[in-house]
Parts: sequence; structure tokens; C-alpha cells
Amino acid sequence: MVLALFLLVAPMASRGQQASGRTLVTPRMRVIVDNDFSGDPDGLFQLVHLLMSPSVDIRGIIGSHLRVGDGFDNSSTQADNAAKKAREVLQLMAIKSPIPVMAGSNTGMANDTTPVQSEAVTLIINEALRTDTQLPLYVLCGAGLTEIASAVLKAPQIADKLTLVWIGGPEYPDLALPPPNYSSVEYNLNIDLSAARTIFNRTRLPIWQVPRNAYRQALLPYSLLLTKVKPRGKVGAYLSNTLEELMLRLQRYKVAIGETYILGDSPLVLLTALQSSFEADPSSSTYALKLAPRINSQGGYDYNPVGRPIRVYSQLDIPLLFTDFFAKLELMNP
Repeated sequence: MVLALFLLVAPMASRGQQASGRTLVTPRMRVIVDNDFSGDPDGLFQLVHLLMSPSVDIRGIIGSHLRVGDGFDNSSTQADNAAKKAREVLQLMAIKSPIPVMAGSNTGMANDTTPVQSEAVTLIINEALRTDTQLPLYVLCGAGLTEIASAVLKAPQIADKLTLVWIGGPEYPDLALPPPNYSSVEYNLNIDLSAARTIFNRTRLPIWQVPRNAYRQALLPYSLLLTKVKPRGKVGAYLSNTLEELMLRLQRYKVAIGETYILGDSPLVLLTALQSSFEADPSSSTYALKLAPRINSQGGYDYNPVGRPIRVYSQLDIPLLFTDFFAKLELMNP
């Protein structure tokens, strides 16, 4: 994505980031971003960070739905609202390159065998089937799995042509304990349980999973929001305002969230744009290879002895994630 590359490199040209007229950081992977941008504001932080990352070629942005009646957006047009939010971010960042932004389905899958029909599903299939590029494709899902599950049901051959990076799912008992007063069905899994059952139970899709115990590590202190994000131009102010408005809203409901906020979707950037230079991989984060469990109708894991190996991340390099985010905001708004 040329303009995203320009946004980072242009302010850095005087700092030795170009040599002999050549850009030093170029895309080495394709990504499709799928997130509930009208919901938890962590998705907006993740989107801004990815748009500032020159090593990724963003092939599409999908606004996805929440669970029916969700407190963040209880409308019947959640996916449409999410796509509108994504366009708002692109406009705010003055990104005019042709990145497709579209709404996914406003509802989840009726069951784990019936795909939804949406323009976003077609986007995923078409991008996965491209033969004119060798760049690997990652589908980054920070919420439910409606569109990617539907895409694989409609075109099973794409399972060998992309990697799904998903923020979601409960803890694995042998890796971590759930938090106090946890919800029995993890939040993102509960957005579309049928879609998750499709992905885990019915496909061979490669999965890098960031379950609840891992994504809860991405804690942003309010002090850093005020000192590293809010002063950084229109984008920093926009992101800070979305979070502060939520904090005020929660106060009205007598909910005290303390002085940190979980930017749980930002590991999508860490595991892709911030991979190691040689033998590319998220080398500073830790995962276990596990047999993909079957997800049951209650949203729990059932052991599957013939499940395919998937990555389950347990420890994330949060210092790398946040220092890169703050630095890119500063470079874009010196």
C-alpha cells in the first residue's frame, strides 16, 4: 500500500530512511483487516497502527458485526456502522490510495454450514486466489469470524492460501487460567459461535490464535494515552477521544475500569507487520503448537485427536508493540 508507506517514510527521509532514492521498507505481506470498528475502540487503534506500517499491503478493510444487542452498538446495522468508522479513519489520516472498505454481514451465520452472502466474502476469496503475487496473505480478525468462515465454506480451496490471525477464544486449561468473573463464552467467540465452529471444526485453515489470556496483556496505561497518543495531531486526538468518551460513559454506569485499557486487537499488528527481519516470524512472542480443538455448542474446547496443528499465543512482546505504535504516531505528527 503505497500511501501507507509514504506516511511513515516521508517524515523519516531526513533521518536516513532512504538510500539512493530507494525506500528501505517495502511490503512483504498482504493483509485483509476484519474488525468490529463500531464496537470496542481497540479496533480503531489497531487499524491506525496497521495503516502506518509500511511492511504490509492492505488489500481490504471489512467492517464486521457485533452480537445482537451489544452495548457498544445495539443497532441492526453494526457492520455498516463499522465500515463507516473505517472510512472515517482513512479520511482523518488523509489516505487516498484505493483500499477497498466494505461492510460484512450485519448478522452472524445461521449455522456452521451455511455461509452469509456479502461483498466482503467475495473480497477474501478473490484475494486468496490471486496468482500474480508471491506475498503471503493474512486475514486479521479482531472480532467474529463470519466473513472468513463463509469464504472458506464457499471456496474451500482458499484454506491453503492464507493464514488466519484471530483475537478470540477462551484460555486453554494447560496454558492459562481464566480471569476473575470471566464470561463463560469469550466475547469475540460469542459474536458468531457458528462461524468459529466452522473454522475450527470444519476447515483445515491455518490459525494463529490469540486467546483471552494473551490479548489481555496489551494494557495501555492512561498516562501513556495522555503523553504518547493524545498530543499526536488529529489522529492521536481522535483515538484518545474515543477511549475517553468510553471511560466517561462507563462512569455514568458506575463502572470503574482503573487506569489501563486493553488494546486487545493490536496484537494483529505485532504478529504481522512487526515480524523478524530474517526468517520472518513473530519471533519475540511465544506460542504453543496445539491440535485444533473442536468448539462445542457452549463455546468450550473439546479435545480433537485428529485436529490440525495451530499456533496458540501465550506471551506477546508488548514493549515492541507499543513502542512501535508511539514512534509511528510521532513520525506522522512530529
